[in-house]
Amino acid sequence: MPSTQVNTSLLLQLVQSVVSESGQNRRLRDELLARCQAVLSSRANQNHETDISHLIELVKRHLAQHSQTTTSSLRFTHLLSRLLDLPLLERKDAVVQFLYTLATSQQSRPASVTSLSSLAPPRTTRVASNPLPIPDDNAPSKKQSGMSKADILRRYRAKIGRPQLSEEALLRDALYILQGISGKYVKLVEGEGKNLESRLVFSDDPVSVTKKRSGMCNSLLAKQHFISVPNRTLIHRLSELGHLYSRIANFVRQREGTGGVGMIEQSLCHYLESQLTEYYRLIAVLESQMQISKYDKSKDDSGVTEEDSGLTLKRLEVWIDDWRLRLRMMSTCVEGCQDLRGGALVNLIHSYTENGDPFVRKVTDELLEEVSKPFFVMLHKWLFSGELYDPFSEFFVHIDPELANVHFVQHTSNQQNGFFGDDGLDNDDIPGEYRGGLQLWESKYIFRKEMLPAFVGEEFGRKIFSTGKTLNFIRYSCHDSDWIATREKLGSTNDTLQYSDIEGLEHSIDSAYSIVSQRLFDVFFEKFGLLNHLKALKNYMFLGHGDFADSLMIALEPHLSRPANALSRHNLTAILEEAVRSTNAIFDPSDVRSRLDARMLEYTHGEIGWDVFTLEYKVDAPIDTVLDPECAIKYKRVFSHLWKMKRVEGALSTGWMRVAGGARTVLRVQGKCTAFDGNHPLTRVISELDIEWHQVRIAMAEMIHFIRQLQAYCHLAVIECQWKKLTEFIQKKEGGLDALISAHRTYVNAVDKKVLLYYPKSGKEENLRLRMQELFDTALQFRSAMDELYNYTLAERARQESEQHDAGRGLYVDPRTARSYEEARRMLPRILQRTRGYAISFSENMTALVVSLAAHPDLDCKNLGLRLSFSNYYKVPKREKDAA
Repeated sequence: MPSTQVNTSLLLQLVQSVVSESGQNRRLRDELLARCQAVLSSRANQNHETDISHLIELVKRHLAQHSQTTTSSLRFTHLLSRLLDLPLLERKDAVVQFLYTLATSQQSRPASVTSLSSLAPPRTTRVASNPLPIPDDNAPSKKQSGMSKADILRRYRAKIGRPQLSEEALLRDALYILQGISGKYVKLVEGEGKNLESRLVFSDDPVSVTKKRSGMCNSLLAKQHFISVPNRTLIHRLSELGHLYSRIANFVRQREGTGGVGMIEQSLCHYLESQLTEYYRLIAVLESQMQISKYDKSKDDSGVTEEDSGLTLKRLEVWIDDWRLRLRMMSTCVEGCQDLRGGALVNLIHSYTENGDPFVRKVTDELLEEVSKPFFVMLHKWLFSGELYDPFSEFFVHIDPELANVHFVQHTSNQQNGFFGDDGLDNDDIPGEYRGGLQLWESKYIFRKEMLPAFVGEEFGRKIFSTGKTLNFIRYSCHDSDWIATREKLGSTNDTLQYSDIEGLEHSIDSAYSIVSQRLFDVFFEKFGLLNHLKALKNYMFLGHGDFADSLMIALEPHLSRPANALSRHNLTAILEEAVRSTNAIFDPSDVRSRLDARMLEYTHGEIGWDVFTLEYKVDAPIDTVLDPECAIKYKRVFSHLWKMKRVEGALSTGWMRVAGGARTVLRVQGKCTAFDGNHPLTRVISELDIEWHQVRIAMAEMIHFIRQLQAYCHLAVIECQWKKLTEFIQKKEGGLDALISAHRTYVNAVDKKVLLYYPKSGKEENLRLRMQELFDTALQFRSAMDELYNYTLAERARQESEQHDAGRGLYVDPRTARSYEEARRMLPRILQRTRGYAISFSENMTALVVSLAAHPDLDCKNLGLRLSFSNYYKVPKREKDAA
């Protein structure tokens, strides 16, 4: 049998198995057989492969439209997988296409054979196929029944005078709509009043007929065209871009006509305008494609139809799909930046980069790269020159207008200012609340966190703020003539800063911060000798020079015991200078010694010199930025505490020598009282004095132990330890001026709190201070009572020696003299009562102090309590604890 016959028989079997009706209908069988042969012949002549994925989609779509069961699609998928797994068949796509053609042939006219090229994926040009014949109006109803519903509906609308509007006319209006302009058949109506949203009005919309203000003339209303629902949907989708385009264009025009627009906002407008230009260029290209489509349609012999080349509504939507996301992104920025400016605007745009869509992230990065350029220009000037160029207040660093032109002036030796002296500024118009260099440093420039972009981060933002402020301070406040060398060092990092190089930005910030901080330390410690001033404050205000403190105490003691109103500052200054010259303080630099001064605080009636005397160390700009007035108050407060402690130590030391001398005097008197028997009154008095002097020595040893331990705690455990931490920080030379100020404040605050036994709980701090004050006062009062006892002992010794001398010569002793001795003896109980009372009071206060220190949260203060009561001498009895 010939091959053609075999093929014909095989095709016949295939047709009968697929279309069961062909077994009884010979005409249908012949038509299907002819169609299969035509399909095979057309596939043999085609020189391109069919996309099987496209075929699969067509089959699934056909099954979804015509199948009566829901499992047909799953069954097709299963059969297709089995087909693809067969190794014998090579042209599997042809098998699927052939079966699909047979299945769809029942829906069309069997007499006409159409091309299967429509099954292939869309191409730019394709050979045209023979179109299906359009039914004639006069044809019989049987032929009309073979027409598609769309053709029937199209004919019906043409009959009633509402023909369907051609895609070419809609395409022309769509290009207008993309630009925010109304077309001939589709009008774009802007919102009025509070309703700012735009809306579309189609020519066949009844509303458009009644509202003549929509812009359509009566001649157009006379002939209404029908616009299909799919085309309406496409136009609505395209109109979104026109609305976004109009919103963005209006924003740019408004900013162009408004004064005071910041540089960052101007950069945003420039970027938006460039993007709108690119968008307009795309529309021009699309319009040219539409003209090409019209030209190709007019050529009958070209073999190319409007469907296969040129521009359509669907293709237009595909072309502008990327721009839809781009315009949405720009519109979102325009909508969000209405009330934002500067760094806050950059921060808003940066927040849009946190998006999972790569395209949106790419568009946002491009936008941020352009918008952030003015920000990086301001950042560059601030970071590498210390200059703030921000005419529209967009940077995260803001300058106080009142202090903008205020700078420090270096003082000569005749212009030194103290903590509370002149501020040493070169501007006569200074705010009334100005309080010195620290306020200028802290208040002249302000850090605005809300204007800091998120891609910089607060940590690096603080470094940028400190770096620029430090560089400005070195140039204008320290008058550093070598700052140009510092700028040359910064030249290695003086690269262009941009958003796309965040790592380079962080490296530049770190490098500039390190270089400027190093220069600041060099200026302060080498040029202005800050370390010498800190040592002087430690030696003089914290009594680090022990020989100076002892010499000054001895020289001032007779003067400070007088009433405060009787003191002269001139005499105090002279005594201070003498104490400096007579001790090792003479070896300090002359600049340091000249800054030390003696002052008297404000006093009230009844106060003595001990209550109002203080030392003062004078500093000038720019040193007073670190040694600020607040720290000066704490220095003076610690000095007053240590000075009173030094006074108590001196009083107890001299008192101890009197105790030892008094004891020897009593023993000497007892040895010379052998002329009297044991019942003599004087013998009993001498025995009582021996016991009392022993108790006095115990109480005084207790007080000396307290004062020595307290001094060791203050000078060794507190001042020296905190000083070591400060010097370690200075040696590292890390951090800027803020770090240096903070380190010095930490040092002073720690000394102030620990020396004065600061307790963080409210109320207990004052109790500890009062208890310390009571202990000092009790010790001084005990010393005064002991002096009375000492004087009484000396008087008693004189009387005993007189009696012994007279009795040895056999002289007559007048009874009246004995009575006077008896009267003198009556003063002893009062003196002994005072010494006993002060000793008991001191022990009680010490016990309460030790108990309070045991519960103190500070470890150093708690250790002081252990040192004061090393053998639980001041342990509170259990019954008293239970009673408390």
